[in-house]
Amino acid sequence: MSDDRGMSRRHALGVTAGTLATAALHDILAGPATALAATGPGQTPGLGYFTRFGVTEKLIQDALDTALGSGGDHADVFFQHQVQNVYGLEDGQVNRAYADVQLGVGVRVVTGDQTGYGFTEELTPEGLKLAAQTAAAIATGPARPGPQSFRVITDLPSRYAVQTPWEDVRPEGKLPILAGLNEKVFAADPRVKKARIFFVDQSSAILMATSDGRIVEDLQPMTLCYVTCVAEQGGQREEAGSSVAGRDGIAYYTPERLDRLVKKAVDRTVVLFDAVQAPAGEMPVVLAAGSSGILLHEAIGHGMEADFNRKGVSIYSDKIGKPVARPFVSIVDEGTQEHARGAINVDDEGHAVGKTMLVEGGTLTTYLHDSISAKHYGVKPTGNGRRESYQHPPMPRMRSTYMLPGPHGKDEIVQSVKKGIYCTNFTNGEVQIGAGDFTFYVKNGYMIEDGKITRPIKDVNIIGNGPKVLELVDMVSDDLAIDEGGWTCGKNGQRVPVSQGLPTVRVSSITVGGRKG
Repeated sequence: MSDDRGMSRRHALGVTAGTLATAALHDILAGPATALAATGPGQTPGLGYFTRFGVTEKLIQDALDTALGSGGDHADVFFQHQVQNVYGLEDGQVNRAYADVQLGVGVRVVTGDQTGYGFTEELTPEGLKLAAQTAAAIATGPARPGPQSFRVITDLPSRYAVQTPWEDVRPEGKLPILAGLNEKVFAADPRVKKARIFFVDQSSAILMATSDGRIVEDLQPMTLCYVTCVAEQGGQREEAGSSVAGRDGIAYYTPERLDRLVKKAVDRTVVLFDAVQAPAGEMPVVLAAGSSGILLHEAIGHGMEADFNRKGVSIYSDKIGKPVARPFVSIVDEGTQEHARGAINVDDEGHAVGKTMLVEGGTLTTYLHDSISAKHYGVKPTGNGRRESYQHPPMPRMRSTYMLPGPHGKDEIVQSVKKGIYCTNFTNGEVQIGAGDFTFYVKNGYMIEDGKITRPIKDVNIIGNGPKVLELVDMVSDDLAIDEGGWTCGKNGQRVPVSQGLPTVRVSSITVGGRKG
């Protein structure tokens, strides 16, 4: 797992810069690496954005015919064009700038629950044919005909429409945001000695076409800003940070959001000067609303992805219809929150996206499905087939995962704890998906003593088992918060943007370990 800056962890939550191509700083600051038009139809009826790259229904049809040349149950093609710009500010200067441009297509062939996959950067008949032949190697049987015609899906929702697309915003429209954040960080507290700002804007277009004759396109913006500050007091130095991210344009960076970003980064840093070691042992743990959803996502959510259950890896493999938590615990995964980092209009298999109730009233009701697992279980896909890029096949992935509000109040939860800890900010951690065993590092937290939040703590690990912790959730507050940070989830070598959230939750007992010294 990694935090928002990409630190190494097993199943990661954090920002990814992808495979960035380094460019000359003056070139990046001069303007976008390449134009990515956000609107406007193409020249071929039924197709839109990708016609500018020579993509036609004939090209797609031929690729699908080749993909099914050795049989196979299903085939699809996935086109992607993505432009990403990254800026870094340190010591008051923009000292890093990167650009990443991706253009390519992936071809998938599915036979049973097996997948063949090929991809290419060449959007030509020859390039697609070679990629399709590579994918078709998974199948051994008589050729099947591809689609004779296509139906274009045009009634997609609009969950992340932007007024000004990123490709229309020149660097001089972005760099003042970084400079302003830098000034705000230093003005927030005299103990701040250093600030680092990391800024990303991204425009992506995708097109999927399937062997059952569907074509769907989507245009997906994204942005992220991360602020890290270093403070010093009496010879002691501390460092922490905060991020915001969403599928939005330049208008995302309102004064209120920027002020909130700075306040979180600085507050998380300077509180560490007064932090003490937490006592070790088994004790109640209260998870703060919002970013504590990392624990729900990693230690529990992955175990509810259908591929892990189809393969018998997850501890939830035989738990559908059975209680897995208290009756007041319900867990949702959805992709419908407007402008959220985990929002999608359509998944990467072209399926509609909605809200999936994973746990309802304490009972596990379903898994997160892509088309392969949905066919295996005899259900409809849940819109969770996601992939990192055209170079990767889709698999079941979370979008925005959170626990619904419960019957308790935050104050009631805190007052119920005689001795325990209150966790407000997590960074590193490790999770074993099958069993659900985890270790998480608590960057910021507090002691709870006699029902009151008291001393700040640091250098704390919590250790436990996700499914067991879910059973031990004995109080859930009514203050659900969806965190706005730049969370990225890693699985099987692929990384996708996600959102997460949690109300204030009490777990009756988790092992707490502090570092001595």
